[in-house]
Amino acid sequence: MPDHIITGFHAVEERIRRAAENGATEGLSIQYGTVGPRVKKILERAKAAGVPALATDNRALDALVQHLPPVARDHRGIVLIARGERTQNAVDFDQWVAACADGTRKTVLLLDSITDPHNVGAILRSCDQFGADLVVMPQRRGASDVASNEIIARASAGASSWVAVAVVANLVRAAQQLKDAGFWLYGADAGGESVQNIAFAAQTALVMGSEGAGIARLLRAQCDSAVSIPTCGKIDSLNVSVAAGVLLYERFRQGGFR
Repeated sequence: MPDHIITGFHAVEERIRRAAENGATEGLSIQYGTVGPRVKKILERAKAAGVPALATDNRALDALVQHLPPVARDHRGIVLIARGERTQNAVDFDQWVAACADGTRKTVLLLDSITDPHNVGAILRSCDQFGADLVVMPQRRGASDVASNEIIARASAGASSWVAVAVVANLVRAAQQLKDAGFWLYGADAGGESVQNIAFAAQTALVMGSEGAGIARLLRAQCDSAVSIPTCGKIDSLNVSVAAGVLLYERFRQGGFR
């Protein structure tokens, strides 16, 4: 399994902070070049967490990130290396669902064919802010490959270190498992019931489809309700990450800002 290279101040800081809180800093290391105020702050946090840091130069850092997507190559003088790690906060979906048998309040987001890692990163940021418990992504037709992970971490501004993610072979099967566990599935659809008129169930799963094709037919058939967001604009729809944020906020609001 290849090393996971993390760039971006927010992403690096949050990955170290989560690892320190969980006592899971083994395998983490930092390489840094130019030491500005922000890099100095990160190095202090890393030292406190027991994460080793190696001084190098920007040329060495450039070589370290050259295989990353272009947006993730802007290391700004510091890189975090997670040895042998592909994804952050990954959970086993079957085990997670089995633990939900008590019926406690949970919020899950299923992402169908959301292939742009920038959108996934933005969605994870909203999930962190509005208390989503799990994001479910497909192995295929989704931004779950190694290259996408780097962009997701950066676009999420560190939220990918905190939001639990499960990658599954079949989203339709995952949706059925959630229903069997007591979840009510709400598919985001412009023709659905206004979110203003919906009282979300205690165990809620929101299903988001791609901006072009929407939710796939078989997955849409698993949804108990279709939910829409009232708008007044001239274009067809909201960006999927914005729509997810709006629905997550309403779910959060109905829960009494827990």
